[in-house]
Parts: sequence; structure tokens; C-alpha cells
Amino acid sequence: MRTLFRPLLVAALLPFAAQAQLLSDADAIDLMLNDVRYLASDRLEGREAGTPGEKLAADYIVVKFGNVGLMPYGDNATHLQAFTFQAPPVRGSGNALQIGRRKLKLDTDFFPMPLSAAGVARGKIQKVGNGIHAPELGHDDFADVVLTDRIAAIDIDSPDGIHPHSKYLAHHPLLGRVEQAAARGATGVVLYRSNTQVEAPSAELRTKIKAAGIPVVFLQDALVEDLLVDNNPCVITADIVREERTGYNVVGMLDNGRENVVVIGAHYDHLGWGDEGSRHRGEKAIHYGADDNASGVAVLLQLARDLAELDETRTHDYLFIAFSGEEKGLFGSNYWTKNPTVPLNEINYMINLDMVGRLDSIGSIGINGVGTSPAWSAVERIQAGELKVKSTLGGIGSSDHTSFYLQGIPAIHFFTGTHGDYHKPSDTYDKVNYPGMLRVTRFIESLIVDLGSRGKLEFTKTEEADSTATPRFKVTMGVVPDYMYSGQGMRIDGVSEGKPAAAAGLKQGDIVVRIGAVEVPDMMGYMKALGQFNKGDTAPVMILRDGKEVMVEVRF
Repeated sequence: MRTLFRPLLVAALLPFAAQAQLLSDADAIDLMLNDVRYLASDRLEGREAGTPGEKLAADYIVVKFGNVGLMPYGDNATHLQAFTFQAPPVRGSGNALQIGRRKLKLDTDFFPMPLSAAGVARGKIQKVGNGIHAPELGHDDFADVVLTDRIAAIDIDSPDGIHPHSKYLAHHPLLGRVEQAAARGATGVVLYRSNTQVEAPSAELRTKIKAAGIPVVFLQDALVEDLLVDNNPCVITADIVREERTGYNVVGMLDNGRENVVVIGAHYDHLGWGDEGSRHRGEKAIHYGADDNASGVAVLLQLARDLAELDETRTHDYLFIAFSGEEKGLFGSNYWTKNPTVPLNEINYMINLDMVGRLDSIGSIGINGVGTSPAWSAVERIQAGELKVKSTLGGIGSSDHTSFYLQGIPAIHFFTGTHGDYHKPSDTYDKVNYPGMLRVTRFIESLIVDLGSRGKLEFTKTEEADSTATPRFKVTMGVVPDYMYSGQGMRIDGVSEGKPAAAAGLKQGDIVVRIGAVEVPDMMGYMKALGQFNKGDTAPVMILRDGKEVMVEVRF
């Protein structure tokens, strides 16, 4: 029996569903068109997670779930499951820097650092060299320096330069230097460089960059000699807005009174007016996301309507989840699998619908993740929809099925392919192939019927490339990061078989805090650390496991 949640609304909802009639193909196509047209309309402004447009989309899906008779399986006997996340930081209008009597120009003379806290810092300048405290190397730039109520001026170079073989490599990250100054009473920090061969820091604000506890700015080279003089008065005003937002998964159950549950999911969020993943160049514009992924939501809703009527599919209960935050890093599905509203051991398998609105003339469909269970061989024999299946084995990909695979649940992803409108404002409802979406729907329904008599599917792990690897890295550990984690270090959400992390015995839930001599304060630190190594290198990796430090050796 299901133990986490059993709403009392079942008696009221099921009679409504039972009154419905199975729709004709023409009516089904018309309903899916209307769903996509609304979700991809101007009113919803691109459905970026945590915005009013996303909430309008969620409310629309809630109504549709209610019309089908899906029982609420979110928070507090509702269809909505809320989760919070950090919005991309943005500059406010109040950034300012005055040193001595000179008021400096934003971006021309200085800029607030992405790691800066918001606030005002006042004090006299105190230069502290490179700001490196390395007693193990017999070096301390803070020795005999009083920083209480001072503005620390830190040179971003190191005593032996910035390069992979520096003996101070573990002390290069600027966050650590700033925190050392703050711990000694500094109210703020001015970063600068004495060596122009050292790369200047980036001014780009990013969600994953951890903020220090005090305001921090970077002063441009031409002003350093004249202004960064000990005891020169300084006022820093850092105006960086870091907003916490709330996103919503929409969760509904078609309860047939069965032991096992099939999850059918599709993300409904998109890029709003652009967000970080946009491929658009030019003036800001709404990114409508008709194919990505209003199309997946429309098929999900049609599956809900059909499965409520088909006797052949009553072998399981069906949990329909419209995820938000997918575009920001699988936030919604990650949250649901860690805060499930149905016990995970009751889930048989998961079907993910992401970009299923551009079926081509020969009916090509990508089905990813078929290696997560031997039972997925069924996709090769299903004839409904006359689709030409191209499958991949890996359970890890850039969509929400990944979150379920990482929990040991067989999961596949349906995908009709990318196109020139992907992540652009031109992904509009009029370009979607609605009859093609119905063909995909019929294929999935036939697959569900085929699997209905098989009982619980066997789960298998798959081999895949490390999702954190990018062309600039020569090595990979073979892990999937937990993108929702906001603490110190980089928490592992999954380990790929046959990769260095697996060989070293790393596990899901381990938190990487140091690779070699390089501290890993966050995701950016993890990527920086990987950049220091070549294939064949070995490195000691410090992790936190169940709150205790564990050292393992990784061979790249």
C-alpha cells in the first residue's frame, strides 16, 4: 500500500473521470494545439522558473489535471509541490567606489566582484600583498598586519605566479583570500593586479559563485599606483541582488488501486526572456518554448486523458509530473526525487517527454536511456505511430529522466530532435507538428500496454560520458553534480560506471572539497580544479562522507 500520501478526494474525482469519453484523433490534436498555444503565448512570457509566467503555466496544468480527475499529489493535498532556488544574481543601481577624494566610474575604473556580498564597507586601505595565509609553506601575508575596520587591498597574483605548478596553487582561489581578510576584521576588499600577465577576474555574475561575507571590488590597473596607498580612506558600495525564488512541480495521480506506479513527466518551464541558455543574439525577446517543452506537456496531458479511459493500461497507477526548473539544471525533478510524494520503491519506471513537437516526415524519434532496463527492448517492436526509433543506452542526459535514473529507476526520454529554433524566440506554436505528437502519444500508450504484464522492471546501470566534462578539460572524474546543492564543496548526485570516480570508490552523496592541492568551495572551484590535471595523472581527493573527511586517490 502507498504510505506517503493518500488524498481523501478520490471519491469526488474518479466519477468525473469516468464520465469522460475517449477522444477522436482530431479532437486530441485540437486539444494539444490549444495546450501548446496557451503555454507558448505572450501572456506567460516564456515560463522561466520562479516568475509569474511559470506560475500561470502551473495553474493552467493544475486545472487540466483536475479536469482529467488526477488526484493531487503535491504539497498539502494540492497538485503543487514548491521548491526554492537561487535566482541569477543581478547588479543593482547602487554600485560605487570612492578612494580618497576620487569617485570612480563603474566598469571603467572598477567593478563589483561576482563573489562580493551586498553592502557598504568603509575604512582605510591596508595592503596585504597576495592575501595568502600558507603556514604550511612558511608564508603569511597577514602577519603583523592589523585589518580591523580596514579595507584590505589584495594583489591577485601569488608569490610564485599563477600557473598549474605553483606551490601556492591551493591558495589561488580569490574567495579563500577574501575570507582570510574578513576573518581578521576587514570590512571590505579591493582586488588588483600588479602583474598584467595575470588574467584579470571576470565581472560576470553567476548563480553558482559563492558570495563572501563582505563587499569586494576589482580596481583597474591604471589606478592602482595612485590610489592603493596605505591609510587612504575608502568606501565600497556593492549592490548585488541575490534573490531566492520559488518554483512549482505539478503532480497528479491516476489511481487504479495498483501496487506499482509509472511516472510520466515533462518539464513546463522555459527561458523566459532569455536566461543563461539562450542562443538568441539581439534585443531581448520572449522565448516561447513551444517545442521545448510545451509539446511535452501537451503529450503528457493527452496521455492522462487517454489512460483514464483505457482498460488495457489499468495494470499500474500513473503519476503525472510537470516539472519546473529543468532549464536551470533539473531543479524540479531533482527536488521531487529527493522529496518524493510517492515512495520511490513503488515506482516501476519513468517516461520523460522533452521536445516531442517536431516529428519529421519519416517519423524519426529518439528514445534515450533504453540501457536502464532490459525491458526497454520493447521500443524496437512497437508499431503504433509508425515511428523510426533511434535509441541510446545512457541513463544520464540533459533532461529530467536523469534524476530518476540516479535513484535506480528505469527511465527513458522521448525526443523528436533539435532544430534551428532551439532556445530561440522563434520556437513558436505554429511550427509544431501536432499530428506527429499524436503519433508519439499512441506509441507510448502501446509501450505502456506492452510493459503492463511484465511486473517490476529490472534496473541496470549504464556507461556514459561525464556530464561535467567540457572541451577545455583534459580529464573527467565521471560524476553527476547535485546542482541543487548550495553548501561548501561539490556534492555528487551520481557516479558513472567505468570512470575514475567509480574506480576510486566515490559514491552518490559524497562531497568533494579538495582535489590535489586545490580547494573545491563550489561548482566553479570543482571545474577549476579539473583544469589543473592531465590524462594519466593521479590526485588525492578529499571528500566529506556522512560528515567525516575521507581521502581517496583518483587516477584520471
